[in-house]
Amino acid sequence: MKHTITKNIIDTANGRQKADLVLKNANIVNVFTESIETGDIAITDGMIAGIGNYEGITEKDMTGKYVCPGFIDGHIHLESSMVAPTEFEKAVLPHGTTAVITDPHEIANVAGSLGVDFMLKYTENMTMDVFFMFPSCVPSTDLDEAGACLNAADITPFYDDPRVLGLAEMMNSFGVNQADPEILDKINITLDKNRIVDGHAPLLSSKELNGYVSAAIRSDHECSNAEEAMEKFARGQWIMVREGTAAKNLEGLLPLFRAPYTQRLMLVTDDKHPCDLLRDGHIDAIVRKAVQNGVDPIAAIKAGTFNAANYFGLKNNGAVAPGYSADIAVFDNLSDLNILEVYKDGKLAAQNGRCLVETSVPEMGQEITDRIYHSFHIAPVTPEQLQFSDKPSGSKIRVIDLNAHELLTSERITDKTCFDGCAEGVNTAEDIVKIIALERHKNTGHIGKGFLGRYGLKQGAVATSVGHDSHNLVVAGTNDADIACAANRVIANEGGLAIALNGKVVADLPLPIAGLMSTLPLEEVDERLEAMKAILRDWGIPEQIDPFMTLSFVSLPVIPSLRLNTYGVIDVNNHKVVDAIF
Repeated sequence: MKHTITKNIIDTANGRQKADLVLKNANIVNVFTESIETGDIAITDGMIAGIGNYEGITEKDMTGKYVCPGFIDGHIHLESSMVAPTEFEKAVLPHGTTAVITDPHEIANVAGSLGVDFMLKYTENMTMDVFFMFPSCVPSTDLDEAGACLNAADITPFYDDPRVLGLAEMMNSFGVNQADPEILDKINITLDKNRIVDGHAPLLSSKELNGYVSAAIRSDHECSNAEEAMEKFARGQWIMVREGTAAKNLEGLLPLFRAPYTQRLMLVTDDKHPCDLLRDGHIDAIVRKAVQNGVDPIAAIKAGTFNAANYFGLKNNGAVAPGYSADIAVFDNLSDLNILEVYKDGKLAAQNGRCLVETSVPEMGQEITDRIYHSFHIAPVTPEQLQFSDKPSGSKIRVIDLNAHELLTSERITDKTCFDGCAEGVNTAEDIVKIIALERHKNTGHIGKGFLGRYGLKQGAVATSVGHDSHNLVVAGTNDADIACAANRVIANEGGLAIALNGKVVADLPLPIAGLMSTLPLEEVDERLEAMKAILRDWGIPEQIDPFMTLSFVSLPVIPSLRLNTYGVIDVNNHKVVDAIF
């Protein structure tokens, strides 16, 4: 929220008038001195006027309680919460989050600029601050097939909106290092508008990293180990420590929670499902986990507040100090960090785990509504369409192996097997199932076919229209009949999740908002999603693999080493399509 400096604020700061609200005797996390100071926090006109000894029209005793700035998620895709943004707000405000920087590239890959318009409009009246980074890669690369394409000219009008802070994660590191003219145009337009460029370059190193960073790309959230992060830090990048549902990088990056790295360290979730938001929390959960792993609490809090505000140029956010927005989280102690109250612009917004605000959703125009709520253009599929029609005669198959808690995949070469003729190459004893990607935006009929390893599925099929980043229909299964059955339920629902066994749908979760988000309340989405996960645990998928979030990333052709999309198996490192059977 934009604030105006008023005479009331200055008079309050000088003690000439009472504050609107005073939080008395608080233990204040000072992000500048990295210490705890005790005092009163005087709030007037939505801003912090002073720290010290103050009187207020309303006073609340904070004796024994701790106060820190509201948390800021420096990189998130709101769509990955699977709920509408207003439901997301209900989940995270009680956990102390008062601002997020979202990259709407999920919905942009489905609906282009109209998708970004939808998210901007949907969030404009929310209590929490929602800032945007404009999607940089729609589609993610030339080896992807999305529902839209955004070029440099599409970006410029959005920079007139003060909530659009820059260019989102530049995933096409290959294109950057090849000096692709379209990519350079996007970057230069962003820099001309005095905005920033976020990065996304897993495992990039040495001269390729130099080339990438030389394009003024100032952050990275894809580091999975400390060595990688330290090299990127040394080349001038801010490091975003990601701890989401599928990718959990905090423990691997713990060595960075010390000088000099803590000055340019941020906490982000990237993608997080409803169950994790409700049960574990949001940025507060990352702080809590960091502290449990020996990190200094104040350093962790600073990484989740001031550092993000500093990087993104949010000059009124991220600190409990005079002249800053009164966005405040109140918690019980520095170890457990249980959030008791949350203030947004000086008003109580959440208390004891309950959101106290309601946000109205603006009316959308017909063009936006049609594009967002009717995004599926694909005919039902048959099991015969899912077979390897070219009947490859090779004796080897190329398996995309998952790695628990990581987005990186590995390549496994093994002998071709047969599962009762139902799905060529499937071998559940070796933890190999079939995976299919069906184009769903323009009815091209393109179907990618491959094999997925270390997923754990022993029977049935799992389908999702959340398939990063192009969000085509991704299905993994042990036989073609169940794969087709699950896929067709998602098609009929115009998006969502479905699981099938023995030719019947066992459970589903419709996601009619661009095939990405539900119109249901958060708790109901969580209940249905968790019920489906429980079934899939019985079908063999282990606890360390999130059945849907992990599957959704298998089609993203910008993270090494192998992926599967509508073009087939993608060798990310060599930027080419390769054979699944050879």
